[in-house]
Amino acid sequence: MSKTAIFYSFHTNKTSKVSEKIIEVFGKDNLDILNAEEVNEESFLKYDNYVIGVATWWDGELPNYWDEFVPAIDDMDLSGKKFAIYGLGDQKGYPENFNDGVGIFADLIESKGGKLVGFTSKEGYEYEASRAERGDQLCGLCIDQENQPRLTKGRVEKWVEQLQKEFK
Repeated sequence: MSKTAIFYSFHTNKTSKVSEKIIEVFGKDNLDILNAEEVNEESFLKYDNYVIGVATWWDGELPNYWDEFVPAIDDMDLSGKKFAIYGLGDQKGYPENFNDGVGIFADLIESKGGKLVGFTSKEGYEYEASRAERGDQLCGLCIDQENQPRLTKGRVEKWVEQLQKEFK
């Protein structure tokens, strides 16, 4: 497998817990673990495969720790690199922008030539709208710890198994 890293904020509660589950299933020896709050261009560009954790804040915004790095991504060529994005959202509390952070980050990555992998089914979710939608799929792993915490483990396991094939 090519060089793979997971990027997420170490200081977020729910995203960190899901990240730890992803790392456990993926295997600590199979990926580098980096704090999104401390990422720079050099550390970001040295990978072939990326697992990116992005929560959705407020009414469909990226968390501010990603806002700090997004301008740098705007200047990058991500051609030849694969990205799998996961995020947390609340489909009942914020049904009009469920997991928009995943979609916002996916749009950015695609606009810079990166290839998205890790698409998942919309089945089992109930929301009004999401920027993470791509046709009949979601462009990453969307987790709802508020309303569906019992589904997280199975969703993570299935998604990581999928990524291990797509990252080859």
